[in-house]
Parts: sequence; structure tokens; C-alpha cells
Amino acid sequence: MPLNSRELEQLCDLARQAALAAGRHIASVDRNTLAVEHKAAGCSLASQVVTEVDRHCDHLIKNYLQESCTKYNLALLSEESAEQQDQQVQNRFSQEYFWCVDPLDGTLPFTQGKAGYAVSIALVSQTGTPLLGVVYDPVHEQVISAVKGAGALINGKPIQITERFGGSGSTLAVYADNSFKLDERYAATQNSLRNIAADFAADGYSEIYGNGSVKNACALLTAPLACYFKFPKATAGGGSVWDFSASACIVKEAGGWVSNFAGAALDLNRKGSTFMNHQGVIYASDKRLAQAIMGLKVS
Repeated sequence: MPLNSRELEQLCDLARQAALAAGRHIASVDRNTLAVEHKAAGCSLASQVVTEVDRHCDHLIKNYLQESCTKYNLALLSEESAEQQDQQVQNRFSQEYFWCVDPLDGTLPFTQGKAGYAVSIALVSQTGTPLLGVVYDPVHEQVISAVKGAGALINGKPIQITERFGGSGSTLAVYADNSFKLDERYAATQNSLRNIAADFAADGYSEIYGNGSVKNACALLTAPLACYFKFPKATAGGGSVWDFSASACIVKEAGGWVSNFAGAALDLNRKGSTFMNHQGVIYASDKRLAQAIMGLKVS
């Protein structure tokens, strides 16, 4: 049975509570004592790092969400359980909705003592559409949330990305993962980004590193002229559905652009893989900038 707007708001509030609980645990951890482990996932270090904090937050969040799974017949997919072939993970292909959880996005910057990490929880339809998203930033104590069709909030206050067209004194902010600099297309892309900045009459562009995928995407909410993108590629990687589900809902509800490199909606529930490398990912502060990013050479 389809969820109504009241039920989605209630589930969003539940996700906020779960994200806050996980975030408070993260904030209480002494990062100097962390034991860092590695898992087989993706091709970048960022996708392979895991700690006991990830697992504990995963457990906390599931405890909050489990009753809703029973009540509304929801499946649940999280980064820390994705490799387990349990029924609740597989049910995301047969049930109407599933929770999509990243208990600690940005584990690498977290272990490095940086601020680029967050908790991310989304509710996604079987067709791959995010219906609500919640992100909690423990460093800045920000709860960022959205319900499809109801707008986006930061700590309960509406946030809206207005169309901005650069101009003298402005800079195009390009939020990027460390893997961006290792891409064989990097040098050519730099030249293209300079040209894009000039088209917006901006005074050049800057690359901003140090965040996980979630905070890279959410940075667009307050940046004057910004984008975050990941090229399509043949090898597995490019982030996973839990890296983008919540932020996709939030950025779209705030008026920003979210798509793959063909301009279509992100495929957030495909069979065979949770990775997003097949079509790439684009977040942009407006449509015109997104179209310019789509024009970059991707192969």
C-alpha cells in the first residue's frame, strides 16, 4: 500500500532520531584510539575503510528503524549489511520501499581527523526514487532533511537553492573525491572546468576535497555556484546507492539538480550491483551548470 504524506513525515522524523543517535555516538568517539580495518569494496581507499564505529552506528540505526520495517513492510539496505544475502536486503526488489542507510559516510576523513563525514538515511521506492532523506553532520550539529514534494530543511528551517549565474568575484566550487585527481580524464577536465567557470563569468574554479560523498553533495545547499560529479566508468565503484539516496532527495527538494550523465534520474535500486559507476552521478546548483557538466568528455 502506498505511503501517504503523513506517514512519510512520520518516517522522516524517525530517520532524524536514528541519525541523531548515530551522530552522537560518532561525536563521542576518541578517533586517536580507532582500529581501522579494510573491506573488499570498490577500487578506492575511501570505499574500503571501515571501523567499529560504522558497525555500532549501523546497529543503532537498525534498532530505530526495525519497528517501521514490520509496520509498513519495508526492506532495509545498509552499507554494513550489503554483502549479507539476508532476506531483508533482497526484499528491496520486491517490496514497495526500502530504507537505505550509510551509518558513517566519509569513514576515511573520519579516521584522518577531518570533518567530512555524516550519517545518511533515506527511504527509497522499489523503482529507485528517494522519497525522504536525512543527513546528520555531527561536526556542525546539522540535521538536513527532505520529504519528496515537501521541500528541504536544515535544522528545521527551509533551505532553497536559488539559480545563480556566477559573475565577477564568484568562483565555481567543484566538490570532489580524491579519486578525481587519479582519473585519466583529470587534466582535460580541469581545462573544461575553467571554460565552464568563464561561461558563468566566474573568476575561475576551485576543487574542494576532504569530504565523503554525502557532505560533497550537501555542500551545494549553501555554495553560491557549485557541483559534485563522478564520471561513468567500466570498473565497479563510483559510490553506492547509500552514498547518494538521501542527498539526492535533499538537493532536489532544495531546487538543485541531480542526475546521471545522460540527464536521467539516478538508478538507486538496480539489480546486480549497488555501485553507481555505470551511469555516473551529477549534482549541480542549477540546470545550466548540470548541462555543462554533462558535456564533459566521459570516455
